[in-house]
Formats: sequence, structure tokens, C-alpha cells
Amino acid sequence: MTQESVTIEFPCEYPVKVLGRARADFQPVILEVFELHAPGFDAEGIQVRASSGGRFTSITVTIFATGPQQLTSLHEALMETGLVSMVL
Repeated sequence: MTQESVTIEFPCEYPVKVLGRARADFQPVILEVFELHAPGFDAEGIQVRASSGGRFTSITVTIFATGPQQLTSLHEALMETGLVSMVL
């Protein structure tokens, strides 16, 4: 069985899910990073969910992705906050 690589055609709408420990500063810091790397994202479309135990929070933001470099830079900046466990 072979796996086909998925090709993303840029520019496109691209959802990014960020998971981290539930903290009061998590959402503001994460959204600040998004504003730097994907200005003008749809703030009304943001989805925030708490884990069943309340220890983690996920934030899904749909951005207008311009290319792989933007996504790489966004991922690196999110991880550098020290608040993010995973970016999907």
C-alpha cells in the first residue's frame, strides 16, 4: 500500500488548531501570534474548546494561508511561546 502526498494549493483558507494547557493568558498570546503571521484572520470564526477535564484548551483559527513558509513560521512562533503543546 502506498500513501499519496497531499498537495495544498495556495492561497487558501486553512484551519489551524492549537492545543495547550488551560491558562488565562493562553488565548490572548496565541491570537497575538496569529495576528503577526496571518493578519486579518476571521476573529468571529475562532473556536475555543476546553478538554473534558478542563486541563487543556484548543483554539482553532482559520487563516488565509499564502504558502508553506507562512505555515512554518506560524508553527514555529506558536511553539516558541512555551504555551503550546501541539499545532495541527
